[in-house]
Amino acid sequence: MFFTDNKIETVRTAVAESVITMKPETFRRVKDKSTPKGDVLELARTAGVLAAKKTPELIPYCHSLPLDGVKVDFEFLENGIRIEALVKTIGKTGVEMEALTAVSVAALTIYDMCKPIDKEMEIRSTRLIKKSGGKSDYVERIPKNFRAAVVVTSDGTSQGTREDKSGKIIHDKLSHFGIENIEYIILPDEKEQIRNELLRLCEKGVGLIVTTGGTGLGPRDVTVEATREVIDREVPGVAESMRQFGQKRTPYAMLSRGLVGLRGKTLIINMPGSSRGTEESIAAIFPAVLHSYKMMGGGGH
Repeated sequence: MFFTDNKIETVRTAVAESVITMKPETFRRVKDKSTPKGDVLELARTAGVLAAKKTPELIPYCHSLPLDGVKVDFEFLENGIRIEALVKTIGKTGVEMEALTAVSVAALTIYDMCKPIDKEMEIRSTRLIKKSGGKSDYVERIPKNFRAAVVVTSDGTSQGTREDKSGKIIHDKLSHFGIENIEYIILPDEKEQIRNELLRLCEKGVGLIVTTGGTGLGPRDVTVEATREVIDREVPGVAESMRQFGQKRTPYAMLSRGLVGLRGKTLIINMPGSSRGTEESIAAIFPAVLHSYKMMGGGGH
C-alpha cells in the first residue's frame, strides 16, 4: 500500500490532452451539432468533468481529493478534435491522473456518440502536458560554502545510555537537501551549555542550526529557553507549521514548545526529541524553509 502521510498540502494543477481523429463529414456534423445523438462536445465536456471526480474509483492507487476546479476545452484541428483538461486542487498528491482520466473519458464519449456515422475514428496522443505543486516546486539553491549543525540535547545520549536517532535523521535529511558541511554535536540538558554552543556556532558563521530534544514540558527540557536567549528575531510561522503538521498526526504535537528564530543570519530551529516528531517536522518545513536565506540576502519572496 502507498501512503502519503508526510507529504505537505500545496496547490496542485495538471493539464492533459487527448486527440481524436475523424472523417471530414463527422467533423462537420460535430461542429454543427447535427449528429444523431445531439451536441457531442457539451456531453463530452460533462463526461470529462465527472470522470475527473471519479478517478479514485477507477484507478486503484489514486487518492480521493477534493477538486477545486476541472475545466475541459476543445480545439478543432484539421482532421479531428484536441481535448484539454485542467484540474486543480489543494492536497498532498498531484492531479495528473484526474486530468488524464478527464480527457480520456471525454474522447471516449465523442467516439461513442459519433460511432454510428464514423467507423474510422481513432483516439491518439493522450498525454500529460504539465503539472505543478508539491515539494519539487519549492526546491531552493543552497548558498555557496553553506554550513549547518545538528545539536542533540539529551542527558541520556550525552552519557551514552541512549542511542541518538533523531539527530541522525536530521543529518541525513540535510545531506539529502544538498548541505554537505554539517557538524554533529551532542550535549546534556544544561541550559548554559546549550546556549554557549549555539552562540559559538553562530559566531563561527554556521547558517543553519537544528536542535533536537528539550522542547517538551519535562523539568530538564531547557533547549527552548537557551534558544530564546540567543536569537534576535523569532520566526513563529516555521514553528507553528511544524506543530500544525504534527497535530494532524498526533494530539501530543501541541505539547512541543519548539522555537525558531534568527541570530544575525543564522537560522535556529528547535525540533522534538522523538524520531517520529523529527521526521514530521522536517517534512513540514523542508525544503521551503531554505528560502529564508534568499530573503536574508535581500532577494525577497
